[in-house]
Amino acid sequence: KGRKDSTANSADCSFTDCGACAGPDKKGGVVTAAGPGYPERETWTRQMDFIMSCVGFAVGLGNVWRFPYLCYKNGGGVFLIPYLLFIFVGGIPIFFLEIALGQFMKAGSINVWNIAPLFKGLGYASMVIVFFCNTYYIMVLAWGFYYLIKSFNSTLPWSTCDNEWNTPSCIEIFHHQDCKNGSLANVTITGNLTCAELANARSPIIEFWENKVLNISSGLDEPGQFNWELMLCLVAVWVLVYFCVWKGVKSTGKIVYFTATFPYVVLIILLVRGVTLPGAYDGIMYYIKPDWSKLEEAQVWIDAGTQIFFSYAIGLGALTALGSYNRFNNDCYKDAFVLALINSGTSFFAGFVVFSILGFMAAEQGVDISQVAESGPGLAFIAYPKAVSLMPVAPLWAALFFFMLLLLGLDSQFVGVEGFVTGILDLFPGKYQHRYKREIAVAICCLLCFIIDLSMVTQGGMYVFQLFDYYSASGMTLLWQAFWECIVVAWVYGADRFMDDVARMIGYRPFPWMKWCWSFITPCVCMGIFLFHLVNYKPLTYNNVYVYPWWGEVIGWCLALSSMLCIPVSLLYKLFRAKGTFKERLAHLTSPVWGAHHLEYMAPDIKSLTSLSPGTDDNKVIIFESVM
Repeated sequence: KGRKDSTANSADCSFTDCGACAGPDKKGGVVTAAGPGYPERETWTRQMDFIMSCVGFAVGLGNVWRFPYLCYKNGGGVFLIPYLLFIFVGGIPIFFLEIALGQFMKAGSINVWNIAPLFKGLGYASMVIVFFCNTYYIMVLAWGFYYLIKSFNSTLPWSTCDNEWNTPSCIEIFHHQDCKNGSLANVTITGNLTCAELANARSPIIEFWENKVLNISSGLDEPGQFNWELMLCLVAVWVLVYFCVWKGVKSTGKIVYFTATFPYVVLIILLVRGVTLPGAYDGIMYYIKPDWSKLEEAQVWIDAGTQIFFSYAIGLGALTALGSYNRFNNDCYKDAFVLALINSGTSFFAGFVVFSILGFMAAEQGVDISQVAESGPGLAFIAYPKAVSLMPVAPLWAALFFFMLLLLGLDSQFVGVEGFVTGILDLFPGKYQHRYKREIAVAICCLLCFIIDLSMVTQGGMYVFQLFDYYSASGMTLLWQAFWECIVVAWVYGADRFMDDVARMIGYRPFPWMKWCWSFITPCVCMGIFLFHLVNYKPLTYNNVYVYPWWGEVIGWCLALSSMLCIPVSLLYKLFRAKGTFKERLAHLTSPVWGAHHLEYMAPDIKSLTSLSPGTDDNKVIIFESVM
């Protein structure tokens, strides 16, 4: 009732004109509006800020180092058939669902599930997954930053065998083609090495990676010493991430214009350089040449589905957080299709860049492309640096590549941190209104992740990194998350009801295909791939040689279950804590909790009520309070 005076002071601003009195923030140009009890959520200054942030987050290292490898491994151009199919039955429907849900509820990954409070565990699960992602993903940036610094040498340190970390079995140029005849086993081919010894020889780039960068120990049970150079790189990258995120969407929305677009400039430069190299044509043909027989293999379809969930950044809650900063009537349906096109287009385009250079590398070494094609860190830190070292002006191309790698990962990282911090701050909307609340929250988050990261800059750090990568944010956890998101929206809240809400936001109803996907197709796809992963589970190994101890696997499963169990545990806890019969508890816990911005939406006949007695602000206050 104390709202009467403040309302009287702004006679023009009835609550029915939601945010009509909002204006540009003089500090950063972000539009905010006064809400009841606590400040209303800030929004993107321009809609392009949102598009760029989504591109920056979803287009990451997986597009450059995972998709091209999967494409070549699973039948070249044929792989695009299951890939495109999964885009329309899994990728776009869930991508759109997460953005629309954030925009409609105006909340981060936890409070967005006020749409069905019984399933708020979905929000906690996504927070756990994105926290683990933020923790281990940054190690790739630290390694990339380390390589970038080392690129500023006239001779690349990974191109020669005369460094302190090299072993006697190091050899710069392999002549495998001379050893194809088995009778030459004891014939000296290169330097003082026979063909038999050549089989065990190691490239300088592998020795640089394992002996210098990782200084890898014999196993997970042997952490060894800290790598101080790597630790300094890690600190530098975390400081960079902190200052990208600390001011919220005011700063993030501007920085992504550079971090999301510049990698495309570098990719185009690298492509132009790649196609002019000898052997590039063979490499590209190897990438896109279709092998129709692959379509019969189940693994090809599973790889396509899993890649979609990885590269579209689904289930992490960060897309929901980004969507929550949109204007309420933004056309997020159109945005979802545009972003899907950019994401998948980048993956396909990056394949030409990668395989043109791998084709050159294979031609230079006289081996088949299948022997040089790698995925993941192997491509970024072994295959590509090796190819670059064979080019003229090698340091320039190395620096360009690692700068692109850093930017590709950096925006994915800081938007992930933004999503995590948004979720945490949304839990305390009106409480703890400290002037530097966001800055402190971001600092605590970064510091906590950094402390866990210290285990990954030791000699056994690579084993810890793989443990996080294989279990904490694996295909299984993301598929489990996506399955429950569809079930809750389609069957608990109601697919038709949510379609009405989307229509109220964007001004028209999306194509019914979305509703069918949320209700039937996407949950079946998610559960099918999830069960396939479970049935075909293989224990984790490093380089197909080192097998993790049983307690290492236990830690891995604890990381995976820490997010997956959030959903059932939270559901049971809420049911037990509620009062009344089981039916009453269920009805109460599946009723949405609306935010202040839903007032106009929830009471469409308010304007007719206010028009009955015009001219007095008191009536507006009474109606406002009755709706609340």
